[in-house]
Amino acid sequence: MTTEKVLEVFEKTGALLKGHFRLRSGLHSDCFLQTAVVLQYPEIAAQLCKELSNQIDNEVDVVIGPAIGGVIIAHEIAQELIARAIFGEKRNGEMILRPGFQINSGDRVLVVDDVLTTGGSVSKLIDLTQEQKGEVVAAAFLVDRSSTPIDFGIPQFCLAKIDAPTYHPKDCPMDKAGIPIVEP
Repeated sequence: MTTEKVLEVFEKTGALLKGHFRLRSGLHSDCFLQTAVVLQYPEIAAQLCKELSNQIDNEVDVVIGPAIGGVIIAHEIAQELIARAIFGEKRNGEMILRPGFQINSGDRVLVVDDVLTTGGSVSKLIDLTQEQKGEVVAAAFLVDRSSTPIDFGIPQFCLAKIDAPTYHPKDCPMDKAGIPIVEP
């Protein structure tokens, strides 16, 4: 599936927004990808995740994503790869495993997320996996919108790579132009 096809799916479902947005990272952008809107359609979620899982050539025991954006993606990809699906949650600034979930020593772990912007959640999931003695074998994203390449030291896969600049609030041209900001 090409980047154009992926973005077409986001557009058709109303998940590709244009305007002035404050991202979860605190950065500003004129583009927001609302993956929850796309993933509300099970057939689309399954199709996108199947396409992404087809890129993964590593053996995987566990697929982990961050709550909330990575939960459905982890589940769908784990189903394709015949692996367990779990997710991490942020509590007090730290990423923790949901009670009842575990990563066993030596588990081969695929870290997934919906959109890669700064890599903060992915880095925290990698650290969490390593603390549990799991082996992170790769990372995968529906969309990579990072403005500069982020190297996690593992193979990375994505369905779409887009150029969607982000700005620190003090450098944001939309702020300077007085355009109202939205927190989607």
